[in-house]
Amino acid sequence: MSQEIVLHFQTQEGETRSVDAVVGDSVMETAVKNDIDEVVAECGGSLICSTCHVYLDDETIAIIPEPDDAELDMLEGVASERRPNSRLSCQVIVSEGMAEHTIHTPEDQ
Repeated sequence: MSQEIVLHFQTQEGETRSVDAVVGDSVMETAVKNDIDEVVAECGGSLICSTCHVYLDDETIAIIPEPDDAELDMLEGVASERRPNSRLSCQVIVSEGMAEHTIHTPEDQ
């Protein structure tokens, strides 16, 4: 049986949706499974489109691995403002420590 935690997705309009996330899935997979339309994920997690761009809180950034060079390159092409806390959700794996964390979606993908 898979372990689940709760993640919160917050839109630029301030709407927050709380969803169940399976530990070991990517944040992008979690968003797609839960119909978070603000995470487009055109390439399905292949790290070739940057349409799963999200903003992470400091507490989340502190517990996940830093982005690799391929992700950093893809972040150069995001449609919304790239910020220091920008990540591609296909590259962020849900962990137990992320329980109750908030993932912020950008205005555009």
